[in-house]
Amino acid sequence: MKISEAIFAGSSTRVTAKPKRKLPEFAFIGRSNVGKSSLINMLTGNRKLAQTSATPGKTKVVNHFLINDRWYLVDLPGYGYAKLPDKMRRSLQDTIRDYIHNSEEMQLLFVLVDSRHDIGAIDLDFLAELGENGIPCAIIFTKTDKLGPVALQTQIDRDKALLSQTWEELPPMFACSSARGTGREQILDYIDSILKNL
Repeated sequence: MKISEAIFAGSSTRVTAKPKRKLPEFAFIGRSNVGKSSLINMLTGNRKLAQTSATPGKTKVVNHFLINDRWYLVDLPGYGYAKLPDKMRRSLQDTIRDYIHNSEEMQLLFVLVDSRHDIGAIDLDFLAELGENGIPCAIIFTKTDKLGPVALQTQIDRDKALLSQTWEELPPMFACSSARGTGREQILDYIDSILKNL
């Protein structure tokens, strides 16, 4: 799939306030500093589409981007921000859960995981919640350019082993580097395959 157009379509904190035009949605989420904004910008070929920041918790709303006038790329707030005040953290959790449980147009939730470290307990808990609720998801390992090919494969295999302790069948997985553009075609082709089957 080639992305020829990516337009900001609106922000919301509740599903009832998202863009009124009903189109398939593909959402992206991850912990702070996992590289979500950089990934979105890399996928769309627009370096300024999603705001990148060194400050955790930059995204506090659900952002919809209209892609090729055909589907929405949805940028969700991150989870697991230990430094945020409790009230703000609960508010973000409510916004995230409202979207992933109530958006009827969401086809798939991409969960971003930093390839440099073992998959964390917070990630495992979040993925378990998705599995228990039958929410379709895929995993994207980010920042793969920071590791050599052998170290990267070893880390991914270790994460698969951790996930296999609770998952009978693992979700689809992708390895990408926003800096190098690797994984872009695989992710977009996977989205395209889902769109063709709708």
